[in-house]
Amino acid sequence: MKSLTFVYAVHSNLYINLTNRCPCNCTFCIRHNGDGAYGSDSLWLEREPTCEEVFAEFEKYDMTKFGEIVFCGYGEPMERAEDVSYIGKELKKRYPNVTIRLNTNGLGDKINGRPTAQLLEGAVDIVSISLNSGNSEDYNKVTRPKWEDSFEAMLKFAEECKKYVPKVMFTVVDVISEREINESKALSEKLGIPLRIRAYDT
Repeated sequence: MKSLTFVYAVHSNLYINLTNRCPCNCTFCIRHNGDGAYGSDSLWLEREPTCEEVFAEFEKYDMTKFGEIVFCGYGEPMERAEDVSYIGKELKKRYPNVTIRLNTNGLGDKINGRPTAQLLEGAVDIVSISLNSGNSEDYNKVTRPKWEDSFEAMLKFAEECKKYVPKVMFTVVDVISEREINESKALSEKLGIPLRIRAYDT
């Protein structure tokens, strides 16, 4: 079932569902399990929202009840990198006390064919990047990306984000092996980027 769910609430966060496009087909992706997440309506979009439609959705909420705005829906937000930048900067003007986070697979440069980290300057406070594994071979198995060199591109993007965004972090989901988790920890320490191990949510 498709919908026009562009913004949805989960506890004290508001999530922005900009697109269903994504260059990956992760083995653990929640899109394999149904139409929505965390009790939301269907996140499969009839069409992508305009920036103005996203702003209009925020007018429906009492923003004093929310601590974080998150670019995260049923697709990769950096498929619309310019819009993430524009929306993020405008929301920071409107709601200066709310933290803005981008959840991304880190492949914005590959998707757009150019460097994209600088677009996030002044638009988001946190970038959370799906590391997924500690080496290229395992990463490609679990993430199943469009490009063979995606692991290297993702790491480069993460390093670039440190120049423009106050907080950069990696995540892995606890469905991967203990070896892969340990390799991910070692890589995160080497790059100086914190790692969060997420429980798999269905």
